[in-house]
Amino acid sequence: MRIAPVPSLPEIRLHTPHPASGLRRLTDPHQSSDDDDTVGLDDDEPEPQPPYWAYVWAGGAVLARHILDHPQTVAGRRVLDLGAGSGLVGIAAAMAGASAVIAAEIDRNGIAALGLNAAANGVVITVIGEDITAGPPPEIDLVLAGDVFYGREIALRVTPFLDRCLAAGIDVLVGDPRRADLPLSRLRLLAEYQVPDFGDAKGAVTKPSGVFSFGADDRWR
Repeated sequence: MRIAPVPSLPEIRLHTPHPASGLRRLTDPHQSSDDDDTVGLDDDEPEPQPPYWAYVWAGGAVLARHILDHPQTVAGRRVLDLGAGSGLVGIAAAMAGASAVIAAEIDRNGIAALGLNAAANGVVITVIGEDITAGPPPEIDLVLAGDVFYGREIALRVTPFLDRCLAAGIDVLVGDPRRADLPLSRLRLLAEYQVPDFGDAKGAVTKPSGVFSFGADDRWR
C-alpha cells in the first residue's frame, strides 16, 4: 500500500489501497498473490467484505479535521480513539497535542496498519487490540468515536460503553455523516465539514458530516 495524503486532511498521510496493492488477499484466501484487486472473482461470486480499516470513513475524517482545526479540543488530554481503524483520528489527536493517545481496534490487520500509519506520521499511539466496550473505560479524559454507529448491533453495544464513560466524567465526541443508527437525541452538533465518505466514487460530491457532543438522555433538554 502506498503512503498518500488523506483527502480533506493533507496534514496526515496513510498507507492507502490502490489497484495493485493485493488488499483483497486479506479477505479472500483464494486470491493469488500475483493477482491485483481488480481481478480474481467469478461473475457469480460475491465481493468479499472490504477491510474497513484500509479506508477513510466520513465520521473519522470529520473528527480528525475538527481536531486539527481546533487543537485545544485534545491538547494535554488523554484520548481514546474508539474503533480506530486506520488510526486517522488518533493520529490527528497526537499531532494536535494530546498527552497520550490510545487506539482501540480489534482487527489484527488493522492493528498492524495502525502502527505503520502512526509511524508514517511521526506519532506514538498505544493500541488496545481487543473489544473494550464490555468493560470500564481506560484512564482517559476524552473519547473520540468516529463512525461507531454504522449498524444497529454495534450501536447497541457502543452506547452503554459511552454511557459508562460519561458516568466516569469522560467527555465523548462523535463524528458521523448521520447514518441511520446514529442516536441523534443524545447528540449536540458542534461543527460540520464537507468530507468524502467510504465507498464514495472518486470525484463524487461530498456531503456534510457532523462532529457531535454525546450526552445523557436528559442532558440536552
